Amino acid sequence: MQASVVAALNPWQIFMEATIVVKAVIVLLVVFFHVCLYIIIYKGIVLSRAISGSKRFIEVFWGSRSYDEVYEQSGRYKSSPVAQIFRAGYMELAKLKTDGGGDGRHAVVQEIGKRDLGEIEIVERSLNRAYTEELTRLEGMIPFLATTGSTAPFIGLFGTVWGIMHSFMAIKELNSVSLTTVAPGIAEALIATAIGLVAAVPAVIAYNYFLRKIRIVSANMSAFSNDFLNITKRHFLK
Repeated sequence: MQASVVAALNPWQIFMEATIVVKAVIVLLVVFFHVCLYIIIYKGIVLSRAISGSKRFIEVFWGSRSYDEVYEQSGRYKSSPVAQIFRAGYMELAKLKTDGGGDGRHAVVQEIGKRDLGEIEIVERSLNRAYTEELTRLEGMIPFLATTGSTAPFIGLFGTVWGIMHSFMAIKELNSVSLTTVAPGIAEALIATAIGLVAAVPAVIAYNYFLRKIRIVSANMSAFSNDFLNITKRHFLK
């Protein structure tokens, strides 16, 4: 008796006996689940490296005596969005240096200062552009988690409704309301609901977790951009 019950609860057997519509729903939800699993692992590694790398780079930045020294070390922090923002600002200053002539970082600043302090806006735009690019990169694939979290339960519910309809049709065709008649349809309906929840719950949890991590990185990038601009402006005003 117990062995027969276990066999009846075999998910694979239930899937194989399900209607084509419910099978399609289950396959779709399984694909969603595996894609979300990949995103969770991948983005977890990316965001962890971004936070730790940015923390180390900021320590290097404040511990260095020149932009040139920081730039030389910034190549070691490719996973740090803050480092990429610095590199964007530094390269923009290097372009101004080339346009203005002179030798050395202080010569760059003095030359630019003689021309127009408004040129600091060029550096600011470069920093903002780098900020947007890094934030877009960090947010990549995250919306899929939100999409899965909001749609998977309803996709599973569709499979549930279809399975119950299949049970009602079996009752009509066989003119019987026994458990044997309705059990297959109810089983495939419930397994569709279960897989929908299995896909949705981790996706929602991961989405909220990653949003919090991205806010931390975004705040670090914004604060660093302001510090970089303030340091540059102080040089311009000398």
